[in-house]
Amino acid sequence: MIIESMHQSQISDEKVKSFVHYLKKEKVESCLISVGTDIVLHYFRNNKSKDKLHKINSCTKSITSCLIGMAVEQGLISDIHTPIVHYFPSLQQDQDIRKQSITIEHLLSMSAGFDWPELEEWNGWPAMIHSPNWVDYILERPLNAEPGERMNYNSGCSHLLLAILQQVSGMSAKDFAIKVLFSSLKIKDFIWHADPQGINIGGFGIHMSIQDMHKFGSFYLNNGRCGKRQLLSEEWISTSTQPKYLTYDGIGYYGHHWWVAGSSVEQPFYFAMGMGGQYIYVDHSRNIVVSLTSDTYSDTFKPLRAITELLR
Repeated sequence: MIIESMHQSQISDEKVKSFVHYLKKEKVESCLISVGTDIVLHYFRNNKSKDKLHKINSCTKSITSCLIGMAVEQGLISDIHTPIVHYFPSLQQDQDIRKQSITIEHLLSMSAGFDWPELEEWNGWPAMIHSPNWVDYILERPLNAEPGERMNYNSGCSHLLLAILQQVSGMSAKDFAIKVLFSSLKIKDFIWHADPQGINIGGFGIHMSIQDMHKFGSFYLNNGRCGKRQLLSEEWISTSTQPKYLTYDGIGYYGHHWWVAGSSVEQPFYFAMGMGGQYIYVDHSRNIVVSLTSDTYSDTFKPLRAITELLR
């Protein structure tokens, strides 16, 4: 474990001690905190944790959102309000014609309207994983809400986004990510699983190091700049991290594949969150990024409460 001074962040020593006690006590594998470009806290449970490729679960979704933004800005996707029937013409034969009005924006905000009890009876594991064709499974799910009416947590929406990305780019999402983002951020060692058709899993398929998770968070803190290059527009980052739908009071609002603390919070922030306590937390007002990996599958939200208390 390495802990460096956090005086730059104006956090009291008492809060830092309490947070470090939490890291030691709970099943936290690793944690990095930076203020600006300076890493002010490193925590690794052991040497293995430092180099481990962590299963980041649904933090993958925020990377999916980033890649869709890059595809839009490169002209591969004309508009996020494009109906997805353009990419999945089988929807023209679906008995529910409302599906033809589902757009890419609805997928990004998880407001497509599919009956998808991922955080209910499915208990966090989308049933599509047992299907021989994930895309078909998702598209064939019935609707229980009008597209755009409300947000319901749905890893299927994330997967459709990467199925679209694969169509428009002519390459896998993994190769697209390497080309347009990961190579610039020097993210080299990672694993990205795919479905039976070879489409990289948009909702939960990535394993990467805590250091590379932190690079991605810092890229967003830096408003899409990497060195002197603007890889993703500040506008995309701002729009995708705006509070849009409030479905789960205990978590916060949802934007475009990012969770967002609402405007009522004294210091708004946004975060990627993966089952079991994987986090990439970005606070622009204080110039802070927190990355954390853990094994708190009994309570995914426990690390979020600890981070929020530290930075309150």
